[in-house]
Amino acid sequence: MEQEAYCQKNILIVDDDPDIVSSLKELFENHGFQVTTAENGRDCLLQLEKGFKGIIILDLMMPIMDGAETIKKMTADGFTDQNTIIVLTAKRVQGEEFDEIYPYIYDYITKPFDINDLLQTVKKIAQQSSLRKRV
Repeated sequence: MEQEAYCQKNILIVDDDPDIVSSLKELFENHGFQVTTAENGRDCLLQLEKGFKGIIILDLMMPIMDGAETIKKMTADGFTDQNTIIVLTAKRVQGEEFDEIYPYIYDYITKPFDINDLLQTVKKIAQQSSLRKRV
């Protein structure tokens, strides 16, 4: 299978569900992406501190540090400018907490999700020459 050309090939999957992580890792690697994983927000931040730049697929409900707290910390530390965030979660976030993180989320996908829709969203982001947040 011929691999598509992407401007952005790095994906960080942040989810505490090992089945989702392994399924998404295999899917994206089969489409030519370099995949890194993290079990929670704290591990996500460690990957960012190590220099990860790319597309972050982030669950909101996780132990140790949840997704909303992770996005707030990423914003404070300047990591949102170099990364594109897709929230993939079963949690509905509304009100002030969501208003705070919304500007930094490219897409919000609820579980259960269509894997082909997620793949198309990631490909769309990956083909853009520069990563950006929702405007």
